[in-house]
Amino acid sequence: MTISTFELFSIGIGPSSSHTVGPMRASVMFIKQLQSQGKLESTDSILVQFFGSLGATGKGHGSDKAILAGLAGNAPETAMPNEIETLVESVHRDKTILLDGKHKIDFDPKQHMEFSGVVLDFHSNGLRLTGKDANGDELLQKTYYSVGGGFVVDE
Repeated sequence: MTISTFELFSIGIGPSSSHTVGPMRASVMFIKQLQSQGKLESTDSILVQFFGSLGATGKGHGSDKAILAGLAGNAPETAMPNEIETLVESVHRDKTILLDGKHKIDFDPKQHMEFSGVVLDFHSNGLRLTGKDANGDELLQKTYYSVGGGFVVDE
């Protein structure tokens, strides 16, 4: 596997690429997979679960903000910090989010984000996203690991 200098030096919104760049990339990957499977428009809710280090320190390190930015379609390389702050404030105030800037769903961070110190088997920075339709049926569930430097792997 070849890695470029541009991949090694990630630009992100927070103090830790493992806690911000990785989760933002994971949420973008999740939204893109929903789109590629033709399920984005059917998505009625998303549950975000943080595990291990992300669960224990994610709020303080900005993992929650990074996830919201990614769900809204922002990539770490192009996201503008002031726009992300405005987005985060809007989601907390209105309890909605536009997935990829296109599809509006109800999203209350207090209900749709769970923080757990439980460490998943593969890595200490685990993250699980689950999308459901209006009937509560699961459309897609993916577990990602932010393995350092903004790199993300899935199961």
